[in-house]
Amino acid sequence: MDDTTPPADGSRLVRRKTVLRAALAATAAVPAALLGGPALARTLASGDTAPPLTPACDDGDDPTPPQTEGPYFKPGSPRRASLLDAGTTGTRLTVSGYVFGLACRPIGAVLLDFWQADANGAYDNTGFRLRGHQFTGADGAFTLTTIVPGLYPGRTRHLHVKVQAPNRPVLTTQLYFPNEPRNNTDTIFDPRLLMTVRDAGGGAKEAAFDFVLNVPQDPGGPDPTPTPPGGTWAQGVTYQVGDRVTYAGRAYSCLQAHTAQPGWEPPATPALWRAL
Repeated sequence: MDDTTPPADGSRLVRRKTVLRAALAATAAVPAALLGGPALARTLASGDTAPPLTPACDDGDDPTPPQTEGPYFKPGSPRRASLLDAGTTGTRLTVSGYVFGLACRPIGAVLLDFWQADANGAYDNTGFRLRGHQFTGADGAFTLTTIVPGLYPGRTRHLHVKVQAPNRPVLTTQLYFPNEPRNNTDTIFDPRLLMTVRDAGGGAKEAAFDFVLNVPQDPGGPDPTPTPPGGTWAQGVTYQVGDRVTYAGRAYSCLQAHTAQPGWEPPATPALWRAL
């Protein structure tokens, strides 16, 4: 049975990722008996119909599929979890989820860089309206506050995102909305990248999506922390725009003011550091 096929008796499968999400939210231990169960990438409310799914988070499964960057990405976005500015119009949308590795364990300090069209289907190519990056917490969680993007010729509604775990390659992909008529005609659309979306009251929307990155993990315990290479960069130091550091024999210039944390090493966070 694959992850999109319901059981013959109509009962719900035990969803390993659902259990993990609940345990993370409650800071509780995950019951060991449930770790071997099949996993779905999104949690569904009672009575919901399961959309096509991103690959399940389980040992050996494929990570979230990549998609084209498109022509409108801009580096150096501001660090922020809300893309709403004064004067932003449109249907308010909150997207939340987790970032997991291949063993279905959450990954902290993951960089997520979002960009999208406004309610009229236009991108801001001169500034950073509806653009921003953030980092997952230690529990692998993220939350984005934005608006539902508008339509423009040739595409269905979508959000762009780059996702990068510390010292790992960048995943560039797009997130989609269910029940959009243009999903059937958009040649880029991938049903594995559908978010779960529901009404949140007051005309707002809530969406959920969990990323699975191609990051090997030990299911039985924390992954070993590599010994950092030499250089002037250091954890706990507050850096300002323009500050220069060295790391692993290379020089970097600070792009965003921040206090350095584990996982935010210069080569791992291109939104914070530019290689010289």
